[in-house]
Amino acid sequence: MQGNLSEIDIRSILQLIELGQRTGELFVEAYNHSQLRIADRDIAPSFALCQSSLYPQPQCWFVFFLNGQIVYATDRDRSLSRLRDYLKCYQIELDLEQITVSTLATHNALEYAYLWTLLEERILTPAQARTIIHNIVHETLFDLLSLHQGSFIFEQGTALAPHLTTLESSSLVTDIMQQVQEWKQLYPHIQSPDRQIAIANVKGLRQGLPAATASRLERWLDGKTSLRQLARYLNRDILTVGRAVYPCVKHGWIQIHAPKSTGSVTSNSQLFGSTQTAAIACIDDAITICKTVETILQQQGYTTISCSDPLEAFTLLFHRSPDLILCDIAMPVLNGYDLCAMLRHSSTFRQTPIVMLTSQDGFIDRVRARMVGATDYLTKPFTNSELLMLVEKHLKKGVGNRELAARNRE
Repeated sequence: MQGNLSEIDIRSILQLIELGQRTGELFVEAYNHSQLRIADRDIAPSFALCQSSLYPQPQCWFVFFLNGQIVYATDRDRSLSRLRDYLKCYQIELDLEQITVSTLATHNALEYAYLWTLLEERILTPAQARTIIHNIVHETLFDLLSLHQGSFIFEQGTALAPHLTTLESSSLVTDIMQQVQEWKQLYPHIQSPDRQIAIANVKGLRQGLPAATASRLERWLDGKTSLRQLARYLNRDILTVGRAVYPCVKHGWIQIHAPKSTGSVTSNSQLFGSTQTAAIACIDDAITICKTVETILQQQGYTTISCSDPLEAFTLLFHRSPDLILCDIAMPVLNGYDLCAMLRHSSTFRQTPIVMLTSQDGFIDRVRARMVGATDYLTKPFTNSELLMLVEKHLKKGVGNRELAARNRE
C-alpha cells in the first residue's frame, strides 16, 4: 500500500492498518519540492530513502505495527537527542554512544534499540520504558496527524521485536486529533512545537507566576530549548505545555523564536502570505454558517461569495470563478457530494480547491468526499484559526496548480 496524502490522510491509513490487523512498517515522507515523491519511486521504505546528499533532507517518520497495533513510532533523527530528553525526566545522564546495542540499531529504530539495552541493563524499569515508548509514539503521531502533504508506503513484514508494549491506534488517534485541533487555538502566539523559548521579561515573569514556577522556567528557558523538549523534560504532552506557556507569551514574559529553516518545513509566515485578496465561496444551506465564514474571512481581507441554495450556487460559481470553494455536504435537492462531482467534471474547477463542510467526521464520509474530488474537509463547528489555516494551505497549493495548468495549456 502506498500513495499520497492528498488522496488519503494519515488517520484513514492508520484505520486501514488496524482494521486489516497488518504487521509491518509505515513510512511517511513530507513533501520537499527539491525531491521526487516517494510514491513515484520503486523502492522499499528504508532509512536510506532519507539520506540523499544531493538535496535537503525531507521530514520523514516510521511507524511499526503488530497485528494492527502500534509497537513503536519514530522520525529519521538518529542523533538520540529525543531519547536523551526523555531520560532527563528520570534523572538519567548517560553517554549513549558508549553503549553497545543489538542489531536493532541497523533498523529504522535506533532509539528503540538503545531503549531495550537500557532496559536489559536495568538502567530503566519496564514501566519507565513503556512510558517513554508511549510518549515517543504520541509525539510522532501528533506530527503525522498535523501533516497534510506528503507520501507514504506501508510494507508488510515481520514485526519489530522484541516488543514491550502494543498501543491501540484508534484510541490514540482520537485523542491526538483532538489535541491537534486544540493546538490551533494557540495560534498565532504559539505555532510550531519546535520553536525555541526564551525569557523576555524576567521581572514580569516573577511577578506574574508563583516563585517555584518562575524559578523552574528560568532554569529551562534558555533560548535553546524548544517547547517540544520542555514537554519531554516535564513528562507532559505538548498541548499541556503549550497551554501553560501561552499566557506568558501573551503577556510578553516569554518569547518564542522560529527555528532555523531546514528547507523541509513551511513556516506560518509563508502560509499566511500573499493570498489574502482571493475570492472564496461558501455554499451552505445554513445561513448562519455562511455569515460566520464571511465574517472570519472578510476580517482577513478576503472577498467572499455566499449562497444557501446549491442549485443557484452552481450558476453563481461559474459566473464568479472563486479561488476556493467551501461546500456543505448535507443540503436539500443537491447535496455537497453531487455538487462537488459536477464541478470537477468542468475544466473550470478541475484545479480549484473544494473543501467539504460536515458535522460528521466519519471514515466513510471522508472516503466518499475524496472519491468525488474534494480537496479536504472541515468539521463543524470550527474555530477561526482552523478555517483560516485550511484556507491558506489550499490557496497556496491552488495557486501552484493553476500556474502549472496555465503553462500546460500554453
